[in-house]
Amino acid sequence: MVDVALQTEENGGPVLSDHGAAALGVGLAALAAGYAERGIGAASVGAIAEDRDMFVPGIVMTVLPETLVIFGIVVIFLMP
Repeated sequence: MVDVALQTEENGGPVLSDHGAAALGVGLAALAAGYAERGIGAASVGAIAEDRDMFVPGIVMTVLPETLVIFGIVVIFLMP
């Protein structure tokens, strides 16, 4: 995949622009966050079912992977 993204077009520029690479990075981060939340969410629901005091830690652990996507979106907006 990296070889394809770094190849140059006929006019000498890269096939994937800076903004395209940033969008690809955020998209992959969102996919990975969703994959991580799948397991964390199931575990937190099980913990909450056994002990109601685990609600807040379960919510915090479920939200943590999503912060990576938010940071990626912030980086996109900071790009020139």
